[in-house]
Amino acid sequence: MDKNLPDRKRLRLKNYDYSSNGAYFITICTKNRTTLFSIVGADPLSALPASSLSSAVVENAFLETVARYDGVEAPVYVLMPNHFHAIITFSRADKESAPTSLSAFVRDFKRHSTSAYADLVKQGRLPPFDGQLWQRSYYDHIIRNRDDYLAIAKYIHENPSNWSSDELYCDE
Repeated sequence: MDKNLPDRKRLRLKNYDYSSNGAYFITICTKNRTTLFSIVGADPLSALPASSLSSAVVENAFLETVARYDGVEAPVYVLMPNHFHAIITFSRADKESAPTSLSAFVRDFKRHSTSAYADLVKQGRLPPFDGQLWQRSYYDHIIRNRDDYLAIAKYIHENPSNWSSDELYCDE
């Protein structure tokens, strides 16, 4: 191992099967936390404003990724100007009809959304970007019980109103 390279922090829970049925909270940031989107999401508790074209393409890519797999749902999500939060649930009888893991799902979403975004750039409908829409990796939290789920759903629900004080906020 190269001694000049920094040690990377382990992002996933050691020995946990991320293909297991359950609920997961994910956060994905845009590359360099660049502000690209308007706020949009699925939240049964509030009506969010209409989305921009860039937000609509990412939201559609997310919903198409969810729909691609039986037993995968995203009951709560929000796309913020420079990051994305979602609760993803896996509840399936077999693993044949679903992504192999949470990381495979996230990888599929990132690939699909970046491709769709790039198509609109090629059409001149969105401004150019460097080809990488999302930062490397993502944050995840395994939701362990109902109280944890409700607290995270509340956080996602309140995230748009807390945007100006959000730790991921980029004031450019």
